[in-house]
Amino acid sequence: MKLSDLSDGDIRQALHRGLTLRIEPFSVYLQTDIHQIIPELKRNYGTRDIQLSEGFADFKVSLKRPRTFRRWLQPQVEFYQDFFSPFKPLPFNQAYPMFEWGLNWCVASQSHQYVLLHAAVLAKGDHAVILPAPPGSGKSTLCAALSTRGWRLFSDELTLIDPTTGEVVPLPRPVNLKNNSIDVMRRYAPDASFGPRFNDTHKGDVCYMRPTEQAIDDALVRAKPAWVILPKYKPDADLTLTPMGRPQALAALAENAFNYEQLGADSFDTLAQVVDGCACYSLEYSRLDEAIQAFADLSLARLESAV
Repeated sequence: MKLSDLSDGDIRQALHRGLTLRIEPFSVYLQTDIHQIIPELKRNYGTRDIQLSEGFADFKVSLKRPRTFRRWLQPQVEFYQDFFSPFKPLPFNQAYPMFEWGLNWCVASQSHQYVLLHAAVLAKGDHAVILPAPPGSGKSTLCAALSTRGWRLFSDELTLIDPTTGEVVPLPRPVNLKNNSIDVMRRYAPDASFGPRFNDTHKGDVCYMRPTEQAIDDALVRAKPAWVILPKYKPDADLTLTPMGRPQALAALAENAFNYEQLGADSFDTLAQVVDGCACYSLEYSRLDEAIQAFADLSLARLESAV
């Protein structure tokens, strides 16, 4: 059964009891009586499989109203995994972003079967590009743009690498656009599915762009890393794509790894294997069309070299 098979009323009742939502490669048991999240939940996850019972889940989460007098004066929302709340309450109208951020936290803090990077990742065919970068680098905007121009979205935030195979594992969830990037992408990809604008969050204004159907349909199809590219948006700059030494690329991946210390030697060995098999670059750009063309050229060059 898909989430979209249910009416809003049925989803509301199911969420009150709790339902299990399959978001490859994880399952998430979600319980809440905050029905305001239903439109965004359906838009972003409507085609995902659900189970109308608790069952097995990688993460058991809930969204709740704090049980204090503020629930009447200044309504808020809290995120819980099991009985633990890792965040401070947020304004009630930010309940949906709280769900997405909470799910990021669950994956990043607990999924140690993977080497986890704070990096966007997409694929062309069975070749993946990893984009590690700090906030404000233009990573999510570039990732969103690539996903509308023939690159398959794996994630705009979390790169999952299987240390046993070196493959990148898809986690196709909505792209979190922030501030000016929202209007940039609405103009650049007007046919994409954008949700409402959530104003004045701790990350500024945010909006979620739904993954393409291809990304969702191919959520079980892994890819081998082929490129590591460190992107940096710079207003009015000419595009530059500069080759990067493998030691520098390895350091960038390790710096952006959530569980590098926890996995120890396995993490180092995995990232070293990734870098050894990749072409590594730093990218500075200001115009999305130029950046998209640079990625297309890299993909074409790899295909021609394989012939």
